[in-house]
Amino acid sequence: MSLLMRARRPIGRPLDIAIIDYGMGNLGSVRHAFEFLGHRAVATSDPETAGSADAIVLPGVGAFRLAMDNLNSGGLAAALARTVLDRGTPFLGICLGMQLIAREGTEGGVHAGLGWIEGRVTRLEPGEGRRVPHVGWAHVSGAGGGLIDGIEPGAGFYFDHSYHLECAAELVVARCAGAFDCVAAVRRANIFATQFHPEKSQRSGLRLLRNFTEAARTLRREAA
Repeated sequence: MSLLMRARRPIGRPLDIAIIDYGMGNLGSVRHAFEFLGHRAVATSDPETAGSADAIVLPGVGAFRLAMDNLNSGGLAAALARTVLDRGTPFLGICLGMQLIAREGTEGGVHAGLGWIEGRVTRLEPGEGRRVPHVGWAHVSGAGGGLIDGIEPGAGFYFDHSYHLECAAELVVARCAGAFDCVAAVRRANIFATQFHPEKSQRSGLRLLRNFTEAARTLRREAA
């Protein structure tokens, strides 16, 4: 059996995954990736739908301030805090979705984020071999944290960003090993996040999403 087919097979029953629609994200690709892995995924802006899901995914492409305005104006920020922080629902932030869990972002001024982790989002510094925005494939290495388990060391993932997360080392489970030395993935308890786009990262991305769903299943079982 091919590695791709092994990545596709779900372990246990399919999960119900809520992909948060706040007007800024590649919802279709994320939904299709989870469906390919055998799970039920729905894009939603309804807090009740998100609250009843087995896991929540916050994708995102665009500006930090506008994203937070959209989450706050629709009441999603408060609803997500209740679901993820209070109830412990497993959460995956992708790209801008990872940055939004920080305390603050600095794009166009200083703006408050969701504040789920102590961190700050700042602009990447250009330089020799470092063009901003950072777009394309880059190697990722790290300790795993449940996300990159079983993925070969130095595997490539697809990045598309001009800002990056600065946070405490104990939260970091993977770093970009390319021209930009930046945080690639973090974990705090039931909160997982990646700066890169696993839904665009082919076999390694699918394996990472499968790792997340397996971790989500374990977390929910332990909380029951």
